Amino acid sequence: MISRRAMSRFALTLIVGASLTGCAGFKTPSFFGLNKGKQEKERAAEGQRIPVLGGAQRVEASSALKGVDFSLPPAQPIAAWPVPGGDPAQSIEHAELAPGFKIAWRKRIGVGTNRLDHIMAPLISADGHIFTLDGQSGVMATDESGRELWRTSFQPKSGRDREAFGGGIAYANGTIFLSSGYRFIAALDAQTGKVKWRIETASPVHAAPNVADGKVYVVDVTDQLFALDAATGQQLWTYQALEEPARMLEASSPAIEGQVVVAPFASGELIGLSTINGNPLWTQSLSLTNRNNALSEIRDIAGRPVIYRGDVFAGSHAGLLASIDLNTGQQVWTLPVATITTPWPAGDVVYVTDQKGELICIARDSGQIYWIKDLNLTLEKNYKKKALKPLKKRIAAVWSGPVLAGDHIVVVNDQGEAVTFDPKTGVLQSRLKLGAPAFLNPIVVNGTLYVLTNAGELIAIR
Repeated sequence: MISRRAMSRFALTLIVGASLTGCAGFKTPSFFGLNKGKQEKERAAEGQRIPVLGGAQRVEASSALKGVDFSLPPAQPIAAWPVPGGDPAQSIEHAELAPGFKIAWRKRIGVGTNRLDHIMAPLISADGHIFTLDGQSGVMATDESGRELWRTSFQPKSGRDREAFGGGIAYANGTIFLSSGYRFIAALDAQTGKVKWRIETASPVHAAPNVADGKVYVVDVTDQLFALDAATGQQLWTYQALEEPARMLEASSPAIEGQVVVAPFASGELIGLSTINGNPLWTQSLSLTNRNNALSEIRDIAGRPVIYRGDVFAGSHAGLLASIDLNTGQQVWTLPVATITTPWPAGDVVYVTDQKGELICIARDSGQIYWIKDLNLTLEKNYKKKALKPLKKRIAAVWSGPVLAGDHIVVVNDQGEAVTFDPKTGVLQSRLKLGAPAFLNPIVVNGTLYVLTNAGELIAIR
C-alpha cells in the first residue's frame, strides 16, 4: 500500500493482498529498494517516502487556446459538505469563500499521522457541525467556532487490529456513517456520537463512504464494493472487482448520480454499476500500458471520480486522466496525466494536480490544455527570496487539491502551506502557513475553508 507520493510525490510502501489485516506494522517488500540493511528497514518502518514514477509522457498547453477566455460558474454559498466530495456526485462547482484568507481558529482533533497512525479521512460538515476522524478512529464533532461538541473513540484495546488505520465518514439524515480499518462499518447519531448500528467486515476499509437515496456505498481493501441500507446496515448487494495487491495508502469513494454508482478500484478500473442491484453497466481502465518500471505499475485510482454534466472525470496513478460518458461508459478524451488527487470540473474547464507537482487547467469538452502551473517552482522562488544559502536541489512537494472557492484555486502541500492561484490564469495570489503538512483536500462551508493537517489539527480559514 502506497501513500501520497509519486513522481514528485513520494511513497510510503506497503503491499497488501486478500489476507491484509490492516495492521500498520509491516515489512517493506524488497523490490521497492528498501530492504537493503538495518538502516533502510528502520526508515521504512517509520514511513520512508521514495519516488515511485519515472518518465511519464508530458502534456503541454495548447497553442490554439493561448489567450482564449473560458467560462466559470459564479461562486455559490455552500451550507453543508455532508460527504467527502461535497455531494453524492462529488461535484461542487464553485464555493463561496469569505475574503482575506486568514486563519480564524485551530482545533486539535485527536491523534495525527505518525509511524503507526494515519489521518486519511476527508472532512465533512452538516447541521453547522464539522466532523473529523483522527488517526486512531476517533470521531469528533465541532461547531463552526471550533468548540468541541462530542468525541467517540472506536480504537480496540486489544486484538489483531489494535494498530489498524484508515477509514472515513459521511453524513445523511442526522446520521454519521463510519468506515474503518478496524474492519467495520457503523452508523452514529450525529448529535451525540452514539452507535445506531454496526456491522463487521472481513477486510479493513480505508475508503470513506458515500451516501445517496438511503444507501451507503463503500469499497474495502480487497476491492469489494458494498451497498448497505442506511437505516439498518443490511447488505443490499456487493460487487467484487479485480483485486490488486499493490495499491495506494489512501482510498477513494464512489460517485453517485441517479441510478448509477461509479466506483474506482486499485486495479485502475473505473466501473459504472446499477444502484439497484450492483450489475455492472460499463468498465474503463485508467492505465497506460507503456510503463517503464515496477512501481509505475501501481494503477490505483486514489482520487475520487467526479460526475459533472453527464460525464465522469477521474485519473489514476498509472498515468491516465479521462473524461467518460456517464451513460455509455465511452471515453470522451484522455490525457497522459498521473494523479492521485480528485479532478475539479467547473464550467468550461477541469482542474487537476498531477504527480509532478503541476496544476493543470483543461478544456472540459475537448481535453485540450489552457495552462500548466509548476507549483514547486512557486515554492522555489519563495525559498530563494528568504534563503541565506542557495537551493541545492529542486523542491518536490506533495500537493493536494484543487478546490475552486471565492475566485481562487486553493491547493495545500506537505510543506505546511495553503496556496491560492487565479483560476483563469494560474497566477499566484497568496500563500498561508498552516504549521504542518496537509494531504487532504480542504472543504468550504458557509464561506470558511477548513483544512485538516497531518498533525491532527483542524484549521478554519476565512
